[in-house]
Amino acid sequence: MRGMSPTRIVCIRHGESTFNAHHRATGRDPGHIDARLSDLGHQQAAAARKDLQSIPFELVVTSPLTRALQTTAGIFSGHPSKPALLVEVLHRECQESSCDVGRAASVLAEEFPDFDVGHLPEIWWHAEDPVQAEGYPVEPRDLFDARVAGFRDWLRARPETTIAVVGHSTFFYHLTGQWLANCEAMDLDLTVEPRLRAYA
Repeated sequence: MRGMSPTRIVCIRHGESTFNAHHRATGRDPGHIDARLSDLGHQQAAAARKDLQSIPFELVVTSPLTRALQTTAGIFSGHPSKPALLVEVLHRECQESSCDVGRAASVLAEEFPDFDVGHLPEIWWHAEDPVQAEGYPVEPRDLFDARVAGFRDWLRARPETTIAVVGHSTFFYHLTGQWLANCEAMDLDLTVEPRLRAYA
């Protein structure tokens, strides 16, 4: 039955990426297109795997960005409840850095055969209007806000009772009102509107 909000939604930020590590050390965009997990990021996913084993997830929905796919695989492969895996573009990261620029669906399909990406367009990220000095396209705020609202509606319509959402810091902030650390998890209450500080 569709149209019934899930009883539990757990948002999980991806593990540390190579972009995160470099940017934290230098304050600069290292030009890591669709950044992968760092060694620490893989360790964080392994730790989160243990913490989330007892939750009977029916569905895991992940962003198609590589760091999210790697985190999803690290946490949920072999999960006791055998949740369905779904790749969804609505909750990809707010595109404002090199790491938020994606890779073609056909490339992801070859690298991640355990994820079905056949329903994605070949170019599923924002590929217009490069405004950064580095030339990476930046997603307009109105489009990003529409995605956040659209994903809330998408979650409300899901028939599953327990859903894990693997995604990204800025998107989750606008969805929940909280900044999540790498591989931090939090429950989302769809009846509560987030209270946001000024957008940065």
